[in-house]
Amino acid sequence: MSHILEISVVILIYMILVFVLAQLLKDNSIVDIFWGFGFLLVAGYSLISGGNYDLHKIIMNLCVTIWGLRLGIYILVRAIRRGGEDFRYRAWRDTWKYFVLRSFFQIFMLQGLFMLIIALPVYYVNYSSNSEFGPFSFLGIALFIAGLIFETIGDFQMNVFKRNPENNGKLMTTGLWSITRHPNYFGETLIWWGISMFALNYPRGWMTLAGPLVITLLLRFVSGVPMLEAKYKGRPDWEAYEMKTAPFVPFMKFL
Repeated sequence: MSHILEISVVILIYMILVFVLAQLLKDNSIVDIFWGFGFLLVAGYSLISGGNYDLHKIIMNLCVTIWGLRLGIYILVRAIRRGGEDFRYRAWRDTWKYFVLRSFFQIFMLQGLFMLIIALPVYYVNYSSNSEFGPFSFLGIALFIAGLIFETIGDFQMNVFKRNPENNGKLMTTGLWSITRHPNYFGETLIWWGISMFALNYPRGWMTLAGPLVITLLLRFVSGVPMLEAKYKGRPDWEAYEMKTAPFVPFMKFL
């Protein structure tokens, strides 16, 4: 319990600083940039303060570092190219009453809470005693690599598509986007299920599966798929794409 409180304070301070920066820049969407970097902070802090190092922990933290850096840098570059606040956050800015106060709790503190839950397998492993590699470790590495490849290729294909002026206003429906409407989100969940596998080498490690479960539910049913797809509703090309393409898990129309 003391470790959860400690990590909670670290995340709270971090998210307050991000909130202050966002208000100075008048751009709440920078929270997406700092999302991945926040997990690097949690991983690094818990590994150092835990004081126990072995190859098992180093590899898990390396996975978190690769994921966090790739995601943070990718969103940063995308934000620079876009210029200004992301459309979802801009819509909230235009419609929310008591915008600053509501943003603090509903965007920054809420994301901090999700970070605390999703990162649970990371600091659980880092604060545990040393462990040897087992079947779950190898499964975790395999899932992580698969998710990273899926997410990276999906983002790359979308970038190439968007940078072609001829595709302006069109939908991306080829490559990985032909087997799932959200290959990047699906890859993200695979990554976190992979990271959580490392925790299963420790007693009661199964409790940390709450982390990947939460991010899976968020991306599939709350802040990922539904919010992104809302802006396409009513478009004939979107409805045709929606009818033939799995929403999340490749080839599975019902998932």
